[in-house]
Amino acid sequence: MTNTKILAPLAGKLIPLIEVDDPIFSKKTMGEGFGLIPAGHDIVAPVSGEVIALQGHAFGVHTSDGLDILTHIGLETVSLDGKPFSWTIKKGDHVNAGDEVGSVGLAQITAANLSTTTMVVVTNTAERVDSLKVIDYKTVTAGEVVADVAIKQEITETAKMSRSVKGSGNQYEGLAADIIAGVGGAQNVDKVIHCITRLRFYLKDHNIADNQAIESLDGIAGVNYADSLGQYQVVIGPAVTDVYDEVITQLGDSVVDSDATDQAVAETKGSNGSKNPIVHAFQAIIGTITGSMMPIIGLLAAGGMLNGFLSLVSNQASFSAIYFIDPSSSTFTILQSMAMAPFYFLPILVGFSAAQQLKSDPFVVAVIGAFLVKPEFINLTNAHVVNNAIVQPGKIMGTLFGVSLNSSFFGLPINIPSYAYSIFPIIFAAWLARPVGNWLKKKLPLVLRSIFQPLLTLVVVASVVLILVGPAITLTSQGISTVINWLLHLNYPLSGLIIGGLYQALVIFGLHWMVVPLIANEIAQTGHSTLNAIVNFTMIAQGAGALAVWAKTKIPSLKGLAGAGFLSAMAGITEPAMYGINLKYGRVFWMANIGGAVGGFIAGLFNLNMYGFTGSLIGFPSFAVPKGQVGAGNNMLIFWIASAATIIVSFAMVYFFGFKDSDASEIKTVEKKNAFKDAVGK
Repeated sequence: MTNTKILAPLAGKLIPLIEVDDPIFSKKTMGEGFGLIPAGHDIVAPVSGEVIALQGHAFGVHTSDGLDILTHIGLETVSLDGKPFSWTIKKGDHVNAGDEVGSVGLAQITAANLSTTTMVVVTNTAERVDSLKVIDYKTVTAGEVVADVAIKQEITETAKMSRSVKGSGNQYEGLAADIIAGVGGAQNVDKVIHCITRLRFYLKDHNIADNQAIESLDGIAGVNYADSLGQYQVVIGPAVTDVYDEVITQLGDSVVDSDATDQAVAETKGSNGSKNPIVHAFQAIIGTITGSMMPIIGLLAAGGMLNGFLSLVSNQASFSAIYFIDPSSSTFTILQSMAMAPFYFLPILVGFSAAQQLKSDPFVVAVIGAFLVKPEFINLTNAHVVNNAIVQPGKIMGTLFGVSLNSSFFGLPINIPSYAYSIFPIIFAAWLARPVGNWLKKKLPLVLRSIFQPLLTLVVVASVVLILVGPAITLTSQGISTVINWLLHLNYPLSGLIIGGLYQALVIFGLHWMVVPLIANEIAQTGHSTLNAIVNFTMIAQGAGALAVWAKTKIPSLKGLAGAGFLSAMAGITEPAMYGINLKYGRVFWMANIGGAVGGFIAGLFNLNMYGFTGSLIGFPSFAVPKGQVGAGNNMLIFWIASAATIIVSFAMVYFFGFKDSDASEIKTVEKKNAFKDAVGK
């Protein structure tokens, strides 16, 4: 067994890698090594070998015994564009351990509110390192021997050819590894960047890449070689950033070009986004919502289908022909709890997912979501539940713009709406948690940060949601409820057309929950609801839109998602169809809503009534007129006619005008004369 000594690249205080305030390094995703809090300005080579990477804030050296040593100076210092650094080396140079290779202005890094903490890691630890021992965590001088690496004697041919880093173990690890193999292996990759849909490789020889092998991978929409840009492009879609992160984890920082990536993302966003700031903001909100919902769509679809199954096999909704589970039994309660848990605790699931997308702390945001649905918190308003909809007749402590203030916080009267089943408040919390958390990270001493940063972020963000977001959502919802009530009394067919076409837009922001009390009140007073009959067809419409995507797409993964969304929507749960398919490809959502408007109009024209809460196709028993109830004898027939019209119109509008596979697989790139100039080796 051979050993290699590693020198301190700067003077300073050594610290264990796990104390570095960056999970990529502290969790040793990049490999074994150590951290250093620098006190000097001169940078020396930690080992002898060839300079294989130089990125302005970091450099890598490949030693004769096969180690890849990365020296990364500062945290997030890539944002400084290399300004505090001065290098006397370039890629391809040979350096000896202890040679001066550059200098850094630590004061400039500190002035930018960034950490100067420096990391030295062996990026091919898994392949080459048997053990790495830091001699002592103490104050050292630049060039002092600080660590000893015992090198493995056996090394596979793959490891010899590829400077690969161990994978992160996430769901994209296998896909990233297959892509790297498909483009000719790590040894064939110079640089890799990404836009908002594609991985863009700069290869040493693009002819080596196996197009067919890459295109056959699940999750890959296609490949393309852009000769004018010298890029081998792998089309992935919305998951591109996750796959890119895993590719970088496996290849190492030497292939990163952050400037070119930022430019590519900006240009491809510009080619699809609106220049109108209002429209652009709406597109950004919808993109964040759909991106946050995507990881949990499968759970929602499963819950929706299980809930639909329970509706069929129980005697709910005045229908008992095939039931064999008693709704009052513990079996029914347990199964329904399984089905509805993903929806009730949606703020927790979406909070974690949104935080990952918006780069805030996912655990802190998940806890905020848990706070919003904690029973003791909900019970502050003396709420009671009507068919999974929370109605709040709690103690009134005053009003603000017509909104009842039903609780208090430090003596301040506030309104607490129902946050169960909601997504918009927790996405707002995920957005706010990032700047709050980052500010606290800069201001708090390191010794207090691990406890007080999450604590204060939780208190501040949850308080803002409680004081500002809750009342705002309630005020908006009550206004919408008033308008809907006015429409219903004005003209039933007209209200059916308008509500049928626009109701699902309320669902996006969780504003539909103030409509539920109107439905509950109708049923309580008359035994039936005209409003619920209209809403029912908006659910069918969204399912039919997903069905059209299923029928038209040739992308296997998208076909599976669309099929699950359709089945869930027909079972009364539209979230998988809406967030997984329809909103993501915006025209699908709006074209499907045309079918909802048609169904609502027919419902209004023939005065259709609904006698239960369970909706969509699986809720057809709710349209059977119970004994003793007032209603047309052909009520059920009208339901089926309106349902058929909804499905036909939504399906046709989406199939012919709302979707094509290129929406999923490709975003048109705007070419500019100087685009990607000098993209390699910036």
